[in-house]
Amino acid sequence: MKALVIATFALFSSCSVSAAETDLVKQGEYLARAGDCVACHTAKGGKPFAGGLPMETPIGVIYSTNITPDKTGLGDYSFEDFDKAVRHGVAKSGSTLYPAMPYPSYARVSQSDMHALYAYFMKGVEPVAQENKDSDIPWPLSMRWPLAAWRWMFAPEVADYQAPANADPVISRGAYLVEGLGHCGACHTPRALTMQEKALSATDGNAFLSGSAPLEGWIAKSLRGDHKDGLGSWSEEQLVQFLKTGRSDRSAVFGGMSDVVVHSMQHMSENDLTAIARYLKSLPAVDPKDQPHQYDKQVADALWKGDDSKRGASVYIDNCAACHRTDGHGYTRVFPALAGNPVLQTADATSLINIVLNGGTLPATHAAPSTFTMPAFAWRLSDQEVADVVSFIRGSWGNQGAPVKASEVADLRKNDMRTTPGDDLGQVTQKH
Repeated sequence: MKALVIATFALFSSCSVSAAETDLVKQGEYLARAGDCVACHTAKGGKPFAGGLPMETPIGVIYSTNITPDKTGLGDYSFEDFDKAVRHGVAKSGSTLYPAMPYPSYARVSQSDMHALYAYFMKGVEPVAQENKDSDIPWPLSMRWPLAAWRWMFAPEVADYQAPANADPVISRGAYLVEGLGHCGACHTPRALTMQEKALSATDGNAFLSGSAPLEGWIAKSLRGDHKDGLGSWSEEQLVQFLKTGRSDRSAVFGGMSDVVVHSMQHMSENDLTAIARYLKSLPAVDPKDQPHQYDKQVADALWKGDDSKRGASVYIDNCAACHRTDGHGYTRVFPALAGNPVLQTADATSLINIVLNGGTLPATHAAPSTFTMPAFAWRLSDQEVADVVSFIRGSWGNQGAPVKASEVADLRKNDMRTTPGDDLGQVTQKH
């Protein structure tokens, strides 16, 4: 009888441990989604997490690594090895990782979340036998020891995120996700010439999430409270809708953010999306004189009356108005509004020029299963015509974007959006 009791207890203990491990793996899967790990560690057409994605840096191309539990990936990594790589930026070999791996952001991820992530990558991911690729960085720039110096100078101390005293718990959760796992600053914060982000959190100043330099043909826009080129005109509800579906009442996702929505954001809980939105809405504007957009109907009235004499207006009527309308209001959650759109009023017009030249696709998500595509116009519009219509859009309906030159269009058309300005890290864009 005693033996039966012991055996029964052992069986229940085993089931309990198994259930606990299953829950930990499931939690790790959710956290990996929140960190968008699959986007960087999966090559085009490759298997999930097997690495091999080319990533452009100012000194050459590096390739993301295999993070599956195969021996060519993380198979022989202990938790300590995994933690050292993710939060400290140090590989199992002892060499420093390139900061394309956002370990300065991951430094604030909690150790408990790290255990969940480790459980997922070791037990919840299919092993893939794929050797890591060497970088295409020429010697002597390929030497690793300068990276150790960079890490010593610019990577923050590794410590679990601590919410400020008396802070709103929802905003604190949003800060943890945005500043840590979400590593939003890796794209949306400008970098210094020495490649570090100019700010890693809201406490570091207004540079945090204030927008990037051109990254593979796109501008990662400001996420701060400015109305002109930030999120000042967005409500919390619109932000949640955008993060979940890739579209809102007035905007639509494009460029690299499309992958973030598809692979990461749409899979996150409503509570976490609300926390992210509320945190972002807590960030003040960079420009203290920033004012809300004031709609100006002069252009809309002129176009309604058939007056297309303004430079770029005829190009707009022929190519854009059917979807975005002559009043610039677009169609809700289908074709984004142009009037008051902060993406169109950034100091750098790279994103707008890029999407006119190459088009873009609004991807389907679970909550918004329709896909809409904007066609490319590079084949039919000259550099001057693109410059004219971009300038028209940036200066109509109350928009306050500066005009662009044909030479700016020519530069983007010529380099096919594959080069970087030297102060960013971006994925290599495949040639069209």
